[in-house]
Amino acid sequence: SPIFITLALIIKLTSKGPAFFVQQRGGFGGDRINVIKFRSMKTLDDGTQKIKQAQKNDPRITPIGKFIRKSNLDELPQFFNVLKGDMSLIGPRPHAISHDNEYANLINSYAARHRMKPGISGWAQVNGLRGETDTLDKMENRIAYDLHYIENWSLALDFKILLATPFTFLGKNAY
Repeated sequence: SPIFITLALIIKLTSKGPAFFVQQRGGFGGDRINVIKFRSMKTLDDGTQKIKQAQKNDPRITPIGKFIRKSNLDELPQFFNVLKGDMSLIGPRPHAISHDNEYANLINSYAARHRMKPGISGWAQVNGLRGETDTLDKMENRIAYDLHYIENWSLALDFKILLATPFTFLGKNAY
């Protein structure tokens, strides 16, 4: 796609490193999946070791990275994960393995989010719970939305999320 090629070239021309990066995240049944993203940061954390979530004015974010993160364009390569069968268009957003390990010990119902394939977009994200989870309360709220989605799944709910997703672009919580 012209968008993929253009973004890859801009990333390569504006910062050192590859255009894409792969990070291990928790998938269906807790299996590890390799999630593909456009690189938006100077670091290439593989997701298995403790990693710091992106924050507002994070110095690790590249100049183009700020735009592609806010607009969700960094997520476009995850369509390859959907085609591969590791992810769905809609479902709980996958977290890095290190975050899965950390929050599984802090939130009793955390592992239940792995009862469904992770998605590119989800109920929590369209309800404003995307981005940094710098407090346990924020992650608990996100998990509550993920579990609500899993327990109330329907094709109608998927369409509602799919239609709402573009309105989350340029959201205030993404950096």
